[in-house]
Amino acid sequence: MSVHRSGTTRVRRLTAAGILLAAFSLLFTLPSAAATVPARGSAYMGMGVVPHDGQGGTPAGGDATQTEGVDVASYQGNVAWSTLWNSGVRWAYTKATEGTYYTNPYFAQQYNGSYNVGMIRGAYHFATPDTTSGATQANYFVDHGGGWSRDGKTLPGTLDIEWNPYGAACYGKTASAMVSWIADFLNTYKARTGRDAVIYTATSWWTQCTGNYGGFAANNPLWIARYASDPGTLPAGWGYYTMWQYTSSGPTVGDHDKFNGALDRVQALANG
Repeated sequence: MSVHRSGTTRVRRLTAAGILLAAFSLLFTLPSAAATVPARGSAYMGMGVVPHDGQGGTPAGGDATQTEGVDVASYQGNVAWSTLWNSGVRWAYTKATEGTYYTNPYFAQQYNGSYNVGMIRGAYHFATPDTTSGATQANYFVDHGGGWSRDGKTLPGTLDIEWNPYGAACYGKTASAMVSWIADFLNTYKARTGRDAVIYTATSWWTQCTGNYGGFAANNPLWIARYASDPGTLPAGWGYYTMWQYTSSGPTVGDHDKFNGALDRVQALANG
């Protein structure tokens, strides 16, 4: 009987040890897995570019037919706009909203600060097509900084549509459903402001998640994301880009952009 008890005790001890090991394993693996998913609201323009498309060189400088710009979000805090202006930056976009649950707490400093130093500025919306409809998000954007006025210094709003940082790349939508969602946003934005919104995206995401749909190119300017020495192949329908985000490691703030034209073309887009 004593031998039997000894064996039973040993089995129980081993089982307890296994449970402890499993618990420690969960303790150390669950936080690291959770850490890979950012907090809602923290997304920003170009967040998915390097992980999905990588990065290469940068464009050659000194091209007078292109105008330097930047895009900013809350993680950059109060931006040194005078420094950027003195370095040659002439236009800027600020994140205003995400989904229908987030507004940028630094929006006033970033949006008004760029305007006050003389830049032509605009606002962008980080789309989350899995949370609410395109129309709902367009209205939220317009109501929280994404509007437009013909003052010569305000650019039309931008729809930032790219990889989902919180889950599946295409937000759980088929290509046709994604196209419908984008159309819903764009149509509502135009109805509210009278302007066609800019579309910011990367060719690889657009191909994967919209089936490389070309139907928006006639009306909506393209802002292409590619961190390389050239913008590469554009999404279907667009024969040229209007803006190009070419790096996330530029001076003063990381995200720098080229407008495909001299300053008078930036002004023309602002004036509508």
